[in-house]
Amino acid sequence: MPTVRSFTVLPALPEPLKDLESIARNMFWSWNSEFVELFKRIDANLWSSCGHNPVRLLGSVSQAKLDALAENEGFLGQLHRASEKLKVYLGRPTWYEKVCSKYDEPVIAYFSAEFGIHECLPIYAGGLGILAGDHLRSASDLGVPLVGVGLLYQKGYFRQYLNIDGWQQEIYVENDFYNMPIELVRKGSGRPLTISVEYPGRCVIAQIWHVSVGRVKLYLLDTNVHANAPMDRMITSSLYGGDRELRIRQEIMLGIGGLKALSAMGIKPAVCHMNEGHAAFMALERIRELRSEQNMTFDEAVEAARAGNVFTIHTPVKAGLDEFRVELMDKYFGGYFPKLGINRKRFLSLGRVLPDDDGEPFKMPVLALRLSSCANGVSKLHGRISRGIWGSLWPGVPHREIPIISITNGIHVKNWVSDEIDALYEKYLGPRWAQETMNKAVWEGIDQIPDEEIWRTHQRCREQLIVFARKRLKAQMQRRGTYHTELNHAEEVLDPEVLTIGFARRFASYKRGNLLLRDAQRLTKLLTDRDKPVQIIFAGKAHPKDTEGKDIIRQIVHFAGQKAVRRRIVFLEDYDMDIARALVRGVDVWLNNPRRPMEASGTSGMKAAVNGVLNMSTADGWWCEGYTRGGGWVIGAGESYEDSDYQDLVESQAIYDMLENEVVPLFYTRTADNLPRAWIRRVKSSIKWIAPRFNTHRMLAEYTRRSYNLAAAKWRFLTAEACARAKAFSSWKSNVREAWPEFSVRDVMMEAHNGDGSKQLNPRQPQLKVGSRLSVRALVRLGKASPDDVSVELYYGPVDTWDNIREGASVHMDYEQAGQENGEHWFGGSMPCTRTGQQGVAVRILPSHTDLANPYEMGLILWETGK
Repeated sequence: MPTVRSFTVLPALPEPLKDLESIARNMFWSWNSEFVELFKRIDANLWSSCGHNPVRLLGSVSQAKLDALAENEGFLGQLHRASEKLKVYLGRPTWYEKVCSKYDEPVIAYFSAEFGIHECLPIYAGGLGILAGDHLRSASDLGVPLVGVGLLYQKGYFRQYLNIDGWQQEIYVENDFYNMPIELVRKGSGRPLTISVEYPGRCVIAQIWHVSVGRVKLYLLDTNVHANAPMDRMITSSLYGGDRELRIRQEIMLGIGGLKALSAMGIKPAVCHMNEGHAAFMALERIRELRSEQNMTFDEAVEAARAGNVFTIHTPVKAGLDEFRVELMDKYFGGYFPKLGINRKRFLSLGRVLPDDDGEPFKMPVLALRLSSCANGVSKLHGRISRGIWGSLWPGVPHREIPIISITNGIHVKNWVSDEIDALYEKYLGPRWAQETMNKAVWEGIDQIPDEEIWRTHQRCREQLIVFARKRLKAQMQRRGTYHTELNHAEEVLDPEVLTIGFARRFASYKRGNLLLRDAQRLTKLLTDRDKPVQIIFAGKAHPKDTEGKDIIRQIVHFAGQKAVRRRIVFLEDYDMDIARALVRGVDVWLNNPRRPMEASGTSGMKAAVNGVLNMSTADGWWCEGYTRGGGWVIGAGESYEDSDYQDLVESQAIYDMLENEVVPLFYTRTADNLPRAWIRRVKSSIKWIAPRFNTHRMLAEYTRRSYNLAAAKWRFLTAEACARAKAFSSWKSNVREAWPEFSVRDVMMEAHNGDGSKQLNPRQPQLKVGSRLSVRALVRLGKASPDDVSVELYYGPVDTWDNIREGASVHMDYEQAGQENGEHWFGGSMPCTRTGQQGVAVRILPSHTDLANPYEMGLILWETGK
């Protein structure tokens, strides 16, 4: 092979156009339509053929065209306004500066396996990545001091096309990094900055690219460098591709390599946020760094590292939860865990629900949960489900108190609304509406929008969607070699006046993309009704190894090919952010019918709602919080079924009933001026409820207040003075664990205080009236431990037929005096009687220390036993 020396060629922009380069390389343009219009003005056809990639556009446009634009006063004026807008944006005061000024600025490192910034940067697969992209956008808007950390995939996620039978095929397209809005991080010498990560018997080199997302930087690691062996160059080849061994290599690079990359750039994060378990090896590397730099034991380093780690769980689906066989862990970490100062058994226990189960694989979510001070689900329901799934990590802790909170997902509203809706909001909500998306009062202005105006605006969006869909369908048919006469079908499919339903998402079986097809005859009748027809647009990908998901797509395509319905139903191939934008802006109803409770959150329906689209969904994920009577529709009532086939039957019938009896009549019922005013009322109600609550500005503010600021403060506190506090905290934990076996509740005395002033001392079955109080004194044996080391509590609430307390609450008991025996102490407290019925109360002991992230951090809880 000949020696090839590479070099980079940059576009030769005339001096008046120099600002185009900086604008193109900051993804701020992707959520501001005037910037997109600027690029379209250069060459609209080229903009489309370049995949909406401004860097490629500038490198492809002719020099003659650039020279002409350099003399075009109108274009230069538009360029100047855009450049000034970016400068003002980057320099203006932020929400974080105003609200969090009392906090020292932490650096928050946000680790994610995928980031969906824009279709021209295809390093995302689905909802996880799209959420990560919106997370960065809102961090930029709010001024949250955050950096993103991920991998730069040579081929990204697969591109989808369907064969003549409707079966999904996958192709992988090489990304041209040097023609994308990304740049290499370089040393002062100009050479690329690289890091080295240890793998079995070798070191793997990675270079670092960065993406500017407004104020925020996203750093992406790339192992496709000449210094690596061919096998290692493939580590960052594709997203979610290959076998389990490639996956563990990728996650080592993401977690361990990602933290090393930040260190190499002089970035020392106070908080590390793991967006799903893919990046959990980062927590191990953080411990290793602390041990190396601060001369700490493993347990001491754990306390400091855990303090600054945050973990978000994204799915209850087993296939989405990474785990690795013990053999793989031995292969890739056999030389690593000695650097942590622990043995193999202790190391493997970090990733196991049952630490002593030698047959249990190493689970990444377990590792992340054990080494984080704050963990959260992505909706209220998902938080509850996650507490059920992972609750055994905190044995003895009541379900409601398991330390996994809920921070419901959101969307970056400005990024997803259509230009038409954006203009409408600016007119009636004010020019700063996009900066005030959290403010519920701002959204009350929706009522000021005339019905005629909001309806005509949505009609234009639907018309644009139909044009978009026809164009995509025609391209699909041409690629398959469809006869020329058949291509006319693409020009006739769909009708801009017909009720349009959108269904677009990952085609996993639990999302039930084919649920509407269950009664084909009934669906056909809906689609072909002469007076009130319905049409449906489907899009989505199945994982390459998900045969069931692929078959669901094939079923839809086969049904759509039937002569009777072919004008009313289409499947758009290769679902990406471009298709997603068109769909959520142009359909009338967004359908989502997962099997409850498999959908952790879901955000596509939020995107649709802010565009005036009504949601119709099962009571799962975010819709449990997003549904309001008078907004969209809920399928079923959140029932649980043991027989999934029966569930599909019941809920498919519920969908047909709802469409036939409510949705379709409401859409087609018009007043004298041909407006569906009752429909429009629902649209306005939906926007007012959903927009201020389900946006990433609110989500980021919640993460900042409930996770980031707390974790940063604890990290700074524990790592100050050469980590002295962390070392002391670790020593305290060790002492408490040693003393814990001696703890017991020796005696409990109760006194009932009735509302009439009477008392009952130690009643076996006290009967109290609402408003009374029950006082409890407990004699507790603590051995060598101090009363200050524990929190003794009353736990009370309604009891079931098995005498288990349900939906309990706790009351702290105060220290009263030492008992007669050495190591025994009396504590006292009381509980209010606020509810009628059978109630229960129990005494429990928990560790107590100001540095505990939560009382259950140590996994120690002692309940009174016996009667």
